[in-house]
Amino acid sequence: MLKKQQVLTSIQELPDTFSIEDVIDRLVLLQKIEISLEQSASGTTLTIEAALTRLKTNGSFH
Repeated sequence: MLKKQQVLTSIQELPDTFSIEDVIDRLVLLQKIEISLEQSASGTTLTIEAALTRLKTNGSFH
Protein backbone atom coordinates (compact mmCIF):
# COMPACT_ATOMS: atom_id res chain seq x y z
CA MET A 1 0.00 0.00 0.00
CA LEU A 2 1.24 3.46 -0.84
CA LYS A 3 1.89 6.05 1.80
CA LYS A 4 0.55 9.57 1.46
CA GLN A 5 4.06 11.04 1.68
CA GLN A 6 5.25 8.85 -1.22
CA VAL A 7 2.40 10.14 -3.38
CA LEU A 8 2.95 13.76 -2.39
CA THR A 9 6.68 13.55 -3.06
CA SER A 10 6.04 11.94 -6.42
CA ILE A 11 3.58 14.67 -7.42
CA GLN A 12 5.92 17.43 -6.22
CA GLU A 13 8.62 16.05 -8.53
CA LEU A 14 6.42 16.66 -11.58
CA PRO A 15 7.03 19.78 -13.67
CA ASP A 16 4.89 22.87 -13.04
CA THR A 17 2.49 21.86 -15.81
CA PHE A 18 1.44 18.27 -16.39
CA SER A 19 -1.49 16.17 -17.56
CA ILE A 20 -3.68 13.93 -15.44
CA GLU A 21 -2.21 11.03 -17.43
CA ASP A 22 1.25 11.99 -16.13
CA VAL A 23 -0.02 11.76 -12.56
CA ILE A 24 -1.79 8.46 -13.17
CA ASP A 25 1.26 6.96 -14.91
CA ARG A 26 3.50 8.01 -12.03
CA LEU A 27 1.12 6.63 -9.40
CA VAL A 28 0.68 3.33 -11.24
CA LEU A 29 4.46 2.96 -11.49
CA LEU A 30 4.85 3.80 -7.80
CA GLN A 31 2.22 1.18 -6.91
CA LYS A 32 3.90 -1.48 -9.07
CA ILE A 33 7.24 -0.78 -7.41
CA GLU A 34 5.64 -1.01 -3.96
CA ILE A 35 3.97 -4.34 -4.83
CA SER A 36 7.27 -5.69 -6.17
CA LEU A 37 9.11 -4.68 -2.99
CA GLU A 38 6.41 -6.35 -0.85
CA GLN A 39 6.61 -9.53 -2.96
CA SER A 40 10.37 -9.56 -2.68
CA ALA A 41 10.26 -9.11 1.09
CA SER A 42 7.73 -11.92 1.47
CA GLY A 43 9.61 -14.26 -0.89
CA THR A 44 6.81 -14.53 -3.44
CA THR A 45 8.93 -13.66 -6.45
CA LEU A 46 9.75 -15.89 -9.42
CA THR A 47 13.20 -17.01 -10.42
CA ILE A 48 14.31 -15.92 -13.87
CA GLU A 49 13.94 -19.49 -15.08
CA ALA A 50 10.39 -19.80 -13.72
CA ALA A 51 9.43 -16.45 -15.23
CA LEU A 52 10.79 -17.40 -18.65
CA THR A 53 9.01 -20.76 -18.51
CA ARG A 54 5.73 -19.09 -17.57
CA LEU A 55 6.18 -16.49 -20.31
CA LYS A 56 6.87 -19.17 -22.94
CA THR A 57 3.94 -21.32 -21.77
CA ASN A 58 1.28 -18.65 -21.19
CA GLY A 59 2.55 -15.71 -23.20
CA SER A 60 2.47 -13.65 -19.99
CA PHE A 61 3.58 -13.77 -16.36
CA HIS A 62 0.04 -14.22 -15.02
